[in-house]
Amino acid sequence: MLDHHSIPATATILDALRSLNTLPSGAPMTLIVLDADRRVAGTVTDGDLRRGLLRGLQLDSPVAETMHREFGHVTEGQADAVECIRDLRMRGIRLIPLTDANGRLTELIDTAVTPNRLPIRAILMAGGKGERLRPLTLTTPKPLLRVGDRPIIEYNIRALASMGVKDIAVTTNYLAEQIEEYFRMTRPSVRTVRETFPMGTLGSATLCGVPAEGDTLVMNADLLTDLPLEELYLHHRARRADITIAAIPYNVSVPYAILSTDPDSHVVKGLEEKPSYSYFANAGIYLISNRLLARLAPGERTDAPDFIEQAIADGASVTFFPISGTWIDIGSPTDYHRACEMMEKGRI
Repeated sequence: MLDHHSIPATATILDALRSLNTLPSGAPMTLIVLDADRRVAGTVTDGDLRRGLLRGLQLDSPVAETMHREFGHVTEGQADAVECIRDLRMRGIRLIPLTDANGRLTELIDTAVTPNRLPIRAILMAGGKGERLRPLTLTTPKPLLRVGDRPIIEYNIRALASMGVKDIAVTTNYLAEQIEEYFRMTRPSVRTVRETFPMGTLGSATLCGVPAEGDTLVMNADLLTDLPLEELYLHHRARRADITIAAIPYNVSVPYAILSTDPDSHVVKGLEEKPSYSYFANAGIYLISNRLLARLAPGERTDAPDFIEQAIADGASVTFFPISGTWIDIGSPTDYHRACEMMEKGRI
């Protein structure tokens, strides 16, 4: 992509037109103009070239004479890179140069393919036996059950990849060979790490080599959700959270009149007819500071609720992010068939 969309500042307008003409169908019609040291000097589009010709430039005029010198870009390691990419995308800029500290082009971000580049790692927990889904899971691990035209876990991998998450690990246990083979054949960049014993809903994160800085998304591999990962990350960052829990609204309706009472005197103070109560329930998706994950004891079973409770007791900042769209925990035959039906009807 770098070669197709870059052009030297010494090139002519005709050279630029030829380069644009060779771009594949559907590609962004933008070129990145580079100086002799591969520093980004500007950007140029087909419209820029036409406007340059209309104001009197010639086909042999340097492309630098019609390029944009004020252009949107992101620098590697930039603290607000996610916000910057989002803002450029919302302004309609599709091709965003990623440069090093010296302004040299290192990568191009096509926001139509990768809307953002989240600086996080991801761990998908795929070791469970899926006992409630038997007999479906007697010979197939739950994350590889198909919903629509692909396995459940593949939807989550694609969602992460679309947001530029490159470091993805999947922890396995039950029927681990099948999951390992699936990624070996379809996505060799995804690491699989096998538990030697059931390590709970968080313990196997210690097998994945968590770095000292940054954040890691930990989630159950058998969820079907359209959780907006960009918004989750920005929410986590804005609140300087140590842990952000993705949460789903959960409503409880009581079909009776509920008494308001004084427990000591047994006096009834009032009645509330068929009340409804709203809560937020844990969705099995967590964005966790790596510094906090480093507290996990290697080789021990740890469940996420216990870890979070301890973090709260220790004074960590724990926030929640409401999921307003789709969230299905494929935990029972009813849930699985509902997910398949929703996918078939295009509701996911």
